[in-house]
Amino acid sequence: MLQFLKNHPFAVEAYFESSLVLTFAVPKEALQNLIPECLELDTFQDKWAFVAVAMVQTKDLRPKGFPKFMGNDFFLIGYRVFVRYTNKAGKRLRGLYILKSETDKKKMELMGNLFTQYNYTTTDITQIEHQNTKEIVSLNSKFKITLDKTEEEIALPPQSPFEDWKEARRYAGPLPFTFTYNNETKEVLIIEGVRQNWTPNPVKVLDYHFDFLSSLQLESPVLANAFIIKNIPYYWKKGKKEVWK
Repeated sequence: MLQFLKNHPFAVEAYFESSLVLTFAVPKEALQNLIPECLELDTFQDKWAFVAVAMVQTKDLRPKGFPKFMGNDFFLIGYRVFVRYTNKAGKRLRGLYILKSETDKKKMELMGNLFTQYNYTTTDITQIEHQNTKEIVSLNSKFKITLDKTEEEIALPPQSPFEDWKEARRYAGPLPFTFTYNNETKEVLIIEGVRQNWTPNPVKVLDYHFDFLSSLQLESPVLANAFIIKNIPYYWKKGKKEVWK
């Protein structure tokens, strides 16, 4: 029964007050061993693979169809790899594979780990607004981001493999699907997200450090893009399972 509950047994909806995503490009060989056998890396120029950090301020998160007063507000952090999966119908799906999930409230950790396989942990989150910058900091998770709030014409990060922002948006996230995999049963769980009016806006990152990314010991990761969206309704459909091969 508990395993059934962890398979996203019902749709969930929320309002995204903001979703900040930093995407890092890594030589594809460096990420291959981080994803399960059923998935393949979603690469660029057959050279680069991508791992992203998403920071989402959600409001009124609840089972879809429930009234807003039953929802909760959480800050969610996801470390994920851009991947593709070919389903049993032969369709190639673009999506994400979760490496690690964090939240700012114990309630979300408990509920998230009951109804998903994302392995949430609780951490501290501090957001500091200055006149020209914004900082997002976690002492427990040992990360810090500093964003520039002043620039309107934002250039791609200096070492980005992309030529322009249009190219970079293909790896902005969130992608339509998220995948988990049970290695013992060879079952793939597919969760589809649905959103409207999703227009990511570039943001300038002045400085960053993520202890979790450092722990992966990736080869020469470079910041490829950084986008933010605000005030978007979003929902996740009930999970679907299929046996791989």
